[in-house]
Amino acid sequence: MGKKRLLDYAFAAGCAGKACQADLFAILNGISRFTHPDLLVGPEGFDDAGVYRLDNKRALVLTVDVLTPIADDPLIFGEIAAANSLSDVYAMGGSPLVALSVLGFPVNEIGHKTIRAIIAGANKKVREANAVIAGGHTFKDMEVKFGLAVIGTVHPQWVVTNGNAQPGDVLILTKPIGTGIITTALKANRASAKQVDAANRQMRRLNKTAAEVMVKTGVNAATDVTGFGLLGHAWEMAQASSVDIIILSPMVPLLDGVLELAEKGFFPLGSLNNYEFIKNRAVFPKDLSEDMRLVLCDAQTSGGLLISVPKNRAQLLLDHLWEKGVTAARMVGYVANGKGMVVVE
Repeated sequence: MGKKRLLDYAFAAGCAGKACQADLFAILNGISRFTHPDLLVGPEGFDDAGVYRLDNKRALVLTVDVLTPIADDPLIFGEIAAANSLSDVYAMGGSPLVALSVLGFPVNEIGHKTIRAIIAGANKKVREANAVIAGGHTFKDMEVKFGLAVIGTVHPQWVVTNGNAQPGDVLILTKPIGTGIITTALKANRASAKQVDAANRQMRRLNKTAAEVMVKTGVNAATDVTGFGLLGHAWEMAQASSVDIIILSPMVPLLDGVLELAEKGFFPLGSLNNYEFIKNRAVFPKDLSEDMRLVLCDAQTSGGLLISVPKNRAQLLLDHLWEKGVTAARMVGYVANGKGMVVVE
């Protein structure tokens, strides 16, 4: 038997490290929720993080996310896992402050050097975020799991949620999609080195700059595109905002080669589950291929921000994003009056 890769210690096929969307809604349905005058954002809107007000000028942004390996290089995996965890704070318009590491691994199979490399990768990204790691927790597992519990800060009046998209808004996506497809092809040794490098570079890139530009420009709503795919997170925004989200499929940016890999069937189970969940909650054009429908549902790791911005600020937001190096940002749709549907055109 050959030596195991780090990717061999991941789910054979999963939902990008989180419960599938249908399962999550079924599990949480009927569970009583906490209410408190200082709990500004709780779980009811399925937002990216919770927000708790400390006083009139400070609120905490709280989140946790854990992944199984998404890359073979442990240092790169640590960077990706940290960037993915930090992203939820950025999606709320916040700044990361402090984090705790969460690490599970098969104790007698994974060497200390590999574990140290994962943690080193996370440390690198947390420093880039101008935050610190204060400690963490380890546990024995059959798989490798790593992520961060992150606390950030935000002004209570500047919190960005997924629940305030307004009819007439323009939708901006700050990273192309397709990481789930490329990493699935990598597990089968069918992705090119160029494709893997592009996906890894994107997943390691913090949403820090995009969030700073978003807050400075002034937007109505945002979410990060992760395990539920572009359409799944768009649907959550539509539900939370009581609007319809219109996605213009030809304008959605894709990583190079993603459609070709999709046509060969390299979809993670998470993407397939996302499509099963969304296909009765979205309207698709009859001539849109099933492959492209699945691409729009592809489970992302450390994806970009999906931002709902007033039309008169949309070009300003794009210009500022491009100037600051977020050159992949594109307009991908708009917001319309409705009752919480996603419409693909």
